[in-house]
Amino acid sequence: MTVSNSTMSKSKVLLVEDSKFLRMANERALSRAGYDVSTAADGEEALRVANDKLPDIILLDMMLPRISGTEVLKALKANPATLDIPVIVLTSLSQKNEEKLLSEGATAYFEKSSLGLDQSSDRLAATIEKVLDRVNHKKRLDLRLKELAIKKSGGG
Repeated sequence: MTVSNSTMSKSKVLLVEDSKFLRMANERALSRAGYDVSTAADGEEALRVANDKLPDIILLDMMLPRISGTEVLKALKANPATLDIPVIVLTSLSQKNEEKLLSEGATAYFEKSSLGLDQSSDRLAATIEKVLDRVNHKKRLDLRLKELAIKKSGGG
């Protein structure tokens, strides 16, 4: 196996999906796209893996056994360790839930039913890339602002 030295340093993705078929298909596609993928099949496992692995991004299905996706999202956003991890919601529910999910802490919304399975994994990888770019850009800006504030206050 050859390792490409791309600018993306193997971002860690947690894929939470109860459908074994979708979980395996997306895991395969995301691994091929260069991500380090962990998976969870239910809400309890999702919270445990998120705490253990602290992924760079979480793909969260809403219809999950044990703990619902909505409850997982709330728990992730209430936990200081996982609070800042961007969450892309994967759902078969209609678009009308988008605003509610975004207000509860989701970073992006991905409707499963609007995708053909062939293209969905590519679009999913592109969405992940876009969200991670935005998050990393914000981190760089925040760091720069802190540096400027320190210079300004401390006479650096």
